[in-house]
Amino acid sequence: MQAEKLLKIVQDELDERKGLQVTTLDVWDKTSFTDYMVMVTGTSNRHLMSMCEHVSTKVEENGVKPLGLEGGPGDDWVLLDLGDVIVHAMTTQARDFYQLEKLWSVDRPKEIEKQAG
Repeated sequence: MQAEKLLKIVQDELDERKGLQVTTLDVWDKTSFTDYMVMVTGTSNRHLMSMCEHVSTKVEENGVKPLGLEGGPGDDWVLLDLGDVIVHAMTTQARDFYQLEKLWSVDRPKEIEKQAG
């Protein structure tokens, strides 16, 4: 499945499951392990798990096997790895603390040419 189609399924499911502040970062030119990162805020630890489980089920119905799910009940950050798309479901406090959008939005420093002479 193309990354863009997978991303659309993820975004639609998070919206359906009442995810808050859904943000998608295109990171294909910043890393080799994924194309997109989706950040979503949940209202509780249970909400985080529920959103990720529903996304996982939905993508499996569309032929994509999730690569991993990290986090569990009581955690304030749940990560769902779908290969081309990674979902970071976080509580408001965790999202404010880790600021992943800021981290991944930083451009790579440009190479400075050495002056001969």
